Amino acid sequence: MKIIKRNGAEMVFDAEKIRVAVTKANNSTDDTNAKLTEQQIDTIVTSVTKKCESLGRSPGVEEIQDMVEEAIMNQGKFTILKNYMIYRYERQLARRVNSTDEQILSLIDCNNEEVKQENSNKNPVVNSVQRDYMAGEVSKDLTKRLLIPEKIWKAHEEGLIHFHDADYFAQRMHNCDLDRKSVV
Repeated sequence: MKIIKRNGAEMVFDAEKIRVAVTKANNSTDDTNAKLTEQQIDTIVTSVTKKCESLGRSPGVEEIQDMVEEAIMNQGKFTILKNYMIYRYERQLARRVNSTDEQILSLIDCNNEEVKQENSNKNPVVNSVQRDYMAGEVSKDLTKRLLIPEKIWKAHEEGLIHFHDADYFAQRMHNCDLDRKSVV
């Protein structure tokens, strides 16, 4: 089974990462009564793994984290849930500081599946195409953070809509606009 990272790259699902994250949240409290047992952590990991497998597609990282939150909640360990959510929020803030680094590095390594699928008639190994893609990542970052409402970008990331020309949007030049008259 695979997962989709935030930068669009596919990775092999690793349940151990869930165990590590939940264990860190668990260890961040001194209240022994609030802590999860090893058996409860195993239950959370198993539950999230099964949910991911049942999707029939590769889930995104955010989706998996939402499943982890729900599984912790199902264990009734709300202090641990709060710790997990705070950690998640802090990581989100850190990513916003410079959110294009990972995407650009994944372009250079030619392993950004999102970009490859966005425009399959461009060869991502060619230097000029990589430069175009890098400029597109900067435009997407600006679009995401500054130019469109957060709920629109969230819907895009969740797959509810597809914002096709986000890589051109900051330039006010859109590659695939249709004339309204031709759509009506």
